[in-house]
Amino acid sequence: MTSQIHSAIDFYERHPISAQIILAKLEVTRGTLEGLQPEDLFAHDQDHYGGLAANDALAKRARIGIGSKVVDLCAGLGGPARYLAHRHGAIVTGVELTPARVAGAAELSRRVGLEGKVRVLEGNVMDLPLADASFDAVVSQEALLHVPDIGRTFAEAHRVLRSGGRFAFTNWIVHRPLSDAQRQLLWDGMAAATLIGIDRHAELLRAAGFEIETVEDETESWGAILGERLRMYEKLRSEAEAAGTPAGHDDFYRSYVLFVDLVQRKAMGGARFTAVKS
Repeated sequence: MTSQIHSAIDFYERHPISAQIILAKLEVTRGTLEGLQPEDLFAHDQDHYGGLAANDALAKRARIGIGSKVVDLCAGLGGPARYLAHRHGAIVTGVELTPARVAGAAELSRRVGLEGKVRVLEGNVMDLPLADASFDAVVSQEALLHVPDIGRTFAEAHRVLRSGGRFAFTNWIVHRPLSDAQRQLLWDGMAAATLIGIDRHAELLRAAGFEIETVEDETESWGAILGERLRMYEKLRSEAEAAGTPAGHDDFYRSYVLFVDLVQRKAMGGARFTAVKS
């Protein structure tokens, strides 16, 4: 398990999106970093499938509104957390394993004046550094695939939610069995530690004490989204190669190509789960 945790950290430490890259792009386009607003970040800090609309979908299902106390599991650079705070009035605590991304989240939140409503803690989502029954909602987007023991994370989400609290998240799912070679490449390139189907997600949620409210298969829409993201990434790689600079992490590229193909062939996909702590 320790090696799996370190692999996830390694993956995100070399991720192509960082706070420094976001700020550099904004400085080029705006001419200054003074007076940044949360909206200025939204085109750059939402590293999940479906963009701002996906945040709104989770907010609706988790019933997040003004004053809601929310936990964002695997919060990354805090993009969705800042959006939920700014657009929905939530008070958000993110939990993120990678130190560089925790620091980056703090920097970006400070730059846009949201440090009082958004905090990202360094921690492991299998052992949340949060009090029992202290939150209204828990959310996560396309991140729990990196967690070696999703069942433990579900149990932790249940623990920190108050009675009636809601857990809404999206995650990779497997529709058909994967070969050992496919699983290995997804691990090597994207630190995919746990690849399971919808039914197994549901079993683990119920075992943690949740009542499942909805399960929405997002595979069809993800196929189009991921195809476009892959084309953008390939363009960046080509530009880097033409400029004589490193084109990026090759295992990541190969695994991403595989993942997009599997989703478009519906061997893999994604789903949005909503569950309630009774």
